Amino acid sequence: MNLLDAMMNVTPIEMGLWVTGFMLFAVIIGVRVAYAAATAGFLGLVWYFSAKMGFERGFMVALKMAGTIPHSKVSTSALSLIPVFILIGFLAYYAGLTKALFEAAKRWVGWLPGGMALATVFSTAGFAAVSGASVATSAVFARIAIPEMLRLGYDKCFAAGVVAASGTLASLIPPSAILVIYAIIVEQDVGALLMAGFLPGAVSAIIYASLVIGLAMSNKKYGPPIKGFTWKQRFESLPPTLPIFFVVFIIIFSVYGGWGTPTEAGALGAFVVFCMAVYKGMKWENMKGALMEAGKLTVMIFTIIWGVLLYVRFLGFADLPHAFSDWIANLEQNPMITLLLILLAYAVLGMFMDAIGMLLLTLPVVFPAVIALNGGIDVSAADSAFGVSATGCAIWFGIIVVKMAEFCLITPPIGLNCFVVAGVRPELTVQDVFRGVTPFFIADIFTIGVLIAFPSIVLWLPGIMGMV
Repeated sequence: MNLLDAMMNVTPIEMGLWVTGFMLFAVIIGVRVAYAAATAGFLGLVWYFSAKMGFERGFMVALKMAGTIPHSKVSTSALSLIPVFILIGFLAYYAGLTKALFEAAKRWVGWLPGGMALATVFSTAGFAAVSGASVATSAVFARIAIPEMLRLGYDKCFAAGVVAASGTLASLIPPSAILVIYAIIVEQDVGALLMAGFLPGAVSAIIYASLVIGLAMSNKKYGPPIKGFTWKQRFESLPPTLPIFFVVFIIIFSVYGGWGTPTEAGALGAFVVFCMAVYKGMKWENMKGALMEAGKLTVMIFTIIWGVLLYVRFLGFADLPHAFSDWIANLEQNPMITLLLILLAYAVLGMFMDAIGMLLLTLPVVFPAVIALNGGIDVSAADSAFGVSATGCAIWFGIIVVKMAEFCLITPPIGLNCFVVAGVRPELTVQDVFRGVTPFFIADIFTIGVLIAFPSIVLWLPGIMGMV
């Protein structure tokens, strides 16, 4: 009874800390994020309401919340973007757009040092513009690009690392499921975040390409140039890639011009890619496969969202986000140092958690703290700590934290993209892929530094569209 009395007499903040510690422990020992968060959230709600109204009534209130919270949040129209964006990517694969992109990139940049690896980086970036899932992008190009690189004598670890790292670009370049999830969690405009992702995604791809060229120039095992393509062959490779540019055009101008919501723009893009796939001769079995793969990935994401929503609701009752943001804002140190420490914490968390789960679990606490660190919800760019307004900070931090999520997709021991590439290519082990992505850690750190130092890279496109 003494223990029970002690539990009932703790403050809500202490409850939040204990429940969060329990959830993190569960994740570290291998419990899936969705189940760890749901269990922690439900137990936290039971604890909180039992302390207020007794165990029996508190349990029933928590049980009712557990039944209604997932439906009330997930039934919002904004989340319908996720399955649409994922479906675009799988349909594009069956329409042959991935092979067309890879062939075009090979003919146009193959003459440079590390030509086939460069083709992989740029074709993956192009495919990211029609795919909302990094895992799907990595799986597709592991089938297409790695055999080509191995045939030319590339180091197998490097070939695998290029594909795994380049696949992360789908998290940043719209349409991006993670950007949509971020926008929903922090209640920001989905369209503005999608627009903000284009330039940082292009910058990240260019930095990857520069790394590849540098490595190839220093050591031949990183890939010889590909020669022999004529200008005629290069121009002939462009028309098959036009559907991708058309889909990007639809998404940008539908959102910018107010012709439709981001969901409607994504649905129209999916229809265009579907028509292209049918024109290319897609069979019913392929169509069924695309729908099933999109469905599986969507269910996985939604399951994580459902579980984390229970935990987030408990955090709201415990008032932990507000307490954490107050503590961060009152730290007597440079706000930029605090921001870098937060990003370092994300890098550590990414070693044990998948990207989506990590963002869902942390953003309800971290986002208010970053806004407070910048100067609050009404601060102007001139008076802010980071040189951006409150709205600009929400978008800028979103792109940075999604880039951190990309970084976590190739970080051992979880590194989901690395496991996917190893699973697709039987000649590779997971250790081979992790060794191959090591140079790309440096490239990602450099990219994050550039985005922190120059917020205008993130905010320029949504700014000229009047979204910021």
